[in-house]
Amino acid sequence: MTGRIVRRGVALAVGALWWCSVLRLALVPGAGVLEGTIAAGGWGLSLLPVHCVPKSLAAGAVGSDRWGAYWREVWRRRGPRAGGDGEGPGPAPGMG
Repeated sequence: MTGRIVRRGVALAVGALWWCSVLRLALVPGAGVLEGTIAAGGWGLSLLPVHCVPKSLAAGAVGSDRWGAYWREVWRRRGPRAGGDGEGPGPAPGMG
């Protein structure tokens, strides 16, 4: 219970600091680099929890073990290209 209170208190304090920095940047003509750094850092960190999910919990995520099988299938369906040795799709266009 105490840990939860401490975490929420820290989150509230950091959030208040961020909002003060953003408002100072918007309203005070003399706001400087410190306020900009805090505002930009807080905005960047706010995106992480939304977009970062463990791969095992992500809906529709393809495991890294399946990528090799996918590309082998693509290469098998396309067949060898001119100048290739039959392994993979051959050289990139304009490279040989």
